[in-house]
Amino acid sequence: MTESLIGFAILLALILLRVPIAFAMSAVGGIGFALMRGWEPAWAMTGQVAFDTALSYSLSVIPLFIFMGNILAGSGVAQGLFAGANRLFGRMRGGLAMASVFSCGGFSAVCGSSLATAATMSKVAMPSMRRFGYDDKLATGSIAAGGTLGILIPPSVILIIYGLLTETNIAKLFIAGIIPGIIGVALYLGAVMVAVRLNPALAPKQADPEPLSRSDMIGLFSVLGLFLFIMVGIYGGFFTPTEAAGMGAGASVVIAAVLRTMSWREFFDATMDSVRATAMIFAIIIGAELFTNFINFAGLPDALAGFVVDNELPVWAVIAFIIVVYMLLGCVLESLSMILLTVPVFYPLMFELQFANELLLDPENALIWFAIVVVVATEISLITPPVGMNVFVLKGVLKDVSLGTIFKGVFPFWVADILRLTLLILVPSLSLWLVGAM
Repeated sequence: MTESLIGFAILLALILLRVPIAFAMSAVGGIGFALMRGWEPAWAMTGQVAFDTALSYSLSVIPLFIFMGNILAGSGVAQGLFAGANRLFGRMRGGLAMASVFSCGGFSAVCGSSLATAATMSKVAMPSMRRFGYDDKLATGSIAAGGTLGILIPPSVILIIYGLLTETNIAKLFIAGIIPGIIGVALYLGAVMVAVRLNPALAPKQADPEPLSRSDMIGLFSVLGLFLFIMVGIYGGFFTPTEAAGMGAGASVVIAAVLRTMSWREFFDATMDSVRATAMIFAIIIGAELFTNFINFAGLPDALAGFVVDNELPVWAVIAFIIVVYMLLGCVLESLSMILLTVPVFYPLMFELQFANELLLDPENALIWFAIVVVVATEISLITPPVGMNVFVLKGVLKDVSLGTIFKGVFPFWVADILRLTLLILVPSLSLWLVGAM
């Protein structure tokens, strides 16, 4: 166990020195394994991990969903989503901020990326909110927080990674994320209502929204149709989640062609962005696999489980500790790295604790519930100071807005997220009802 703790300390030091997480995990995992087993086994393991990851059929779902999200982001459907949401909420005080949250939830449902959702919706929603005199705190806060929904509402790349790491049914993880995602949207809308009630200056009363244009209608119904197409296809048994990614990617190209809002140059750029993002994710996965092999060989998961069992720590205390760890890691890591780094450690611990008995659930459902709790905790870390990744993405797009302004804006949504996480922990059926129904 000592070796793995030293490895974690070195890994965090490299991250603080701004070494890319993929290279940091690969170096610590590979060298640590070599020092314990020898260089020849370490080189063999490294080659095998890289080969298996690159040729994994299950992982092919990742580039396909990323490509689908990038095509949709470039084809202008986000504008239609925002316009439709504005028609729904526009007459209310703070309606544009509510429309931002709602459209972020809808766009993330077919994009699967929190960072991409925040970046795209900032370009769509921010100009409208500024034109109507919205305070930058509420405007940026609603976009940054709404973007976090991208890693929970299916199809979610993070849930796919979790399912592959733990061999959990990905279709069940997807369906388990729907109700918590809807609760997240509802609580965010409530946060806007409370904020503008306490401080009406945040959002002037808005005139009636303009009617939807033909392109807005096409964009709105394209997103809704694509989401239903993917979900019905998976749960109707027409195709697997991996095949759904391919179908969704193909459908996104058709949508872009019908809308005619995407040039060939933009299509090429979206494809190259997908290639770069896929290369980054696969490099992180390979690094995480190497680091996981090292800490498993060093005995960290078994040692942690032994410590918890020997000291008779209650299950709820351990879960609370895990959530605190995610909050702290969110200060230095993005969501994918956190999942890859921590799930191989915490997942065996949950098995050892037999926490399914504590929740009065069968083991599979208990681990699905744990996945949703982990993802929501990861969502919260994306807007938690001092390093909320969504906040920094928004700052990169909106260079004239300070980080302090955005962090002040996300505070009401952060409170709403804490409330949602508490509800999901205390009432597991919120995550599992649809799983049982399906």
